Amino acid sequence: MKYVKISPSDNVAVTLCDMKAGEVCGDVTLQNDIPRGHKFALCDIPKGEDIIKYASPIGHASCDIKAGEHVHTHNVKSNLAGLLDYEYTPEECESENIAVKTFMGYRRENGKVGIRNEIWIIPTVGCVNSIGEIIAKKAKVEGTVDGVYAFTHPYGCSQLGGDHEMTKKALAGLVNHPNASGVLVLALGCENNTVEQMKEAIGEYDESRVKFLVSQDVEDEIEEGLRLIDELVENAKDLRREEIPVSELVIGLKCGGSDGLSGITANPLVGEFSDMLCAMGGTTILTEVPEMFGAETLLMNRCRNRELFEKTVKMINDFKSYYMRYGEKIDENPSPGNKAGGITTLEDKALGCTQKGGSSTVCGVLDYGETVNTKGLNLLTAPGNDLVASTALAVSGAHIVLFTTGRGTPFGCPVPTVKISTNTALYDKKRSWIDFDAGVLVSNGFDMKTTSESFFDYIISVASGEKTATEKQDIRDIAIFKDGVTL
Repeated sequence: MKYVKISPSDNVAVTLCDMKAGEVCGDVTLQNDIPRGHKFALCDIPKGEDIIKYASPIGHASCDIKAGEHVHTHNVKSNLAGLLDYEYTPEECESENIAVKTFMGYRRENGKVGIRNEIWIIPTVGCVNSIGEIIAKKAKVEGTVDGVYAFTHPYGCSQLGGDHEMTKKALAGLVNHPNASGVLVLALGCENNTVEQMKEAIGEYDESRVKFLVSQDVEDEIEEGLRLIDELVENAKDLRREEIPVSELVIGLKCGGSDGLSGITANPLVGEFSDMLCAMGGTTILTEVPEMFGAETLLMNRCRNRELFEKTVKMINDFKSYYMRYGEKIDENPSPGNKAGGITTLEDKALGCTQKGGSSTVCGVLDYGETVNTKGLNLLTAPGNDLVASTALAVSGAHIVLFTTGRGTPFGCPVPTVKISTNTALYDKKRSWIDFDAGVLVSNGFDMKTTSESFFDYIISVASGEKTATEKQDIRDIAIFKDGVTL
């Protein structure tokens, strides 16, 4: 198979390999060389007519396009506009009963479940980043403790209003994350993100699990930090994994560095996983709000009730307003890498991106920094930026982030970040980056059932302790969403 027509109503097809001008595809002869993942017209498309892919418009022809011609940024324009009014037309979402699988995780004292036994150092302010890194490097681990990790960032001071609140909520969410069996909250002492504010944001906490250190209050902050880490390690070193149903899992859904195969292989595979986990009583979180533009109604109509529909409308229009407030166009995406891979417009990217949410009912809509508390598929307010969005998923409680990519990236967020390649060439080239090859769907005739079952079992193994590629390389970073003035 060299190309695929995704939906019967589409007027373009997508190449699954590089194709040459003159090749015959059904009733169409290619007029140009078409790179893998790019589109060609299946019929003549007059100027102004919609380009249909995934059975939906991804833009319109900016000039007459002949059958067999390359369809891309040179002859397609986005249809996206500003703020819109939406009508709630709910759709029934089919669900099936699936036997609940189990994984081996850690049951915390507060009833939450973690999949790692790590000690985290969370700076309240960027001024103590280097201190946190020194403490993490010098710390000694014992027993079942996986390691000590400092999550540095440049914020926590000189921020105002909502911008400061977002930083505080993000850091508090990490402090409360169950993948960390112990947390050292490391402060400087004069920042506006004070320890008192952090404690308020964290809420009730176990004093044997969360320790606080104000560097300006002690003579040797590194020595004192190591002493507190020793206490946290002592508290966690004898913890053991136990069998836990996957209904306790929370999985974040993210894509980045997409190509033309993202919406055909990796994203549908993740969507199938999401549906399977939700059917077993588990939880998934879909984010990247700007990459929903053009496909948002597909999510809105799957909302469980009108209240969630209204929250989704607000999430979409608020993010568009955020763009416009800074004088930016809402269709600025896709990135140069996306375009090189075959993504033409933001609608094109969005219709592929939202497939990671499968076909399940939308059961919750979360603000940035809000912890998930509703099982099933949730939507989360966060931008498309890879590290910012992945961190946001971790902050909201995701144990693992599933990250689909057609371009490849080495980054990792605070929780295990599973990289899923859209094509086998990327998987073969970047084994040190990629964990699972969704490109096998092309070679196995799009056998989704077999591939999704294999993928689900792999995620259970990660939840049970198997290290991801980024974990093996000790790559863990955070990025906090910023929207405001820096003093």
